[in-house]
Amino acid sequence: MTVPGVGPVVALSFAATLDDPGRFRRAKDVGAFLGLTPRRHQSGDMDWSGRISKCGDRDLRRLLYAAATTLITQVRKPSPLRTWALRLQERKGFKKAAVAAARKIAIVLMCIWRDGTVFNPTQEANA
Repeated sequence: MTVPGVGPVVALSFAATLDDPGRFRRAKDVGAFLGLTPRRHQSGDMDWSGRISKCGDRDLRRLLYAAATTLITQVRKPSPLRTWALRLQERKGFKKAAVAAARKIAIVLMCIWRDGTVFNPTQEANA
């Protein structure tokens, strides 16, 4: 997998943890499966988003967070994914941007795995 910030350890862990790319109906479901989406609390008029749910595999979540951190801090090759993460970092802070980038990396990895394609930063879709 050729996504910036993702190495062989992250790619193999991702494939080993998810096992079958057809098990998810949509690629966005991977973020919720790995616990990278915010918790929701809804009751009557009250509706707030909390911290991430932390469901799923903790080790893969840590690896994706490390890949997102590498994407934000170390990768110099321009891509829309990195540009998006840097703009989010300016608005929300580094840690929230890294978690959001980790979720987006997981979605991109799932799309690549399902289609059997290679990551092309110029064709990146809004995931």
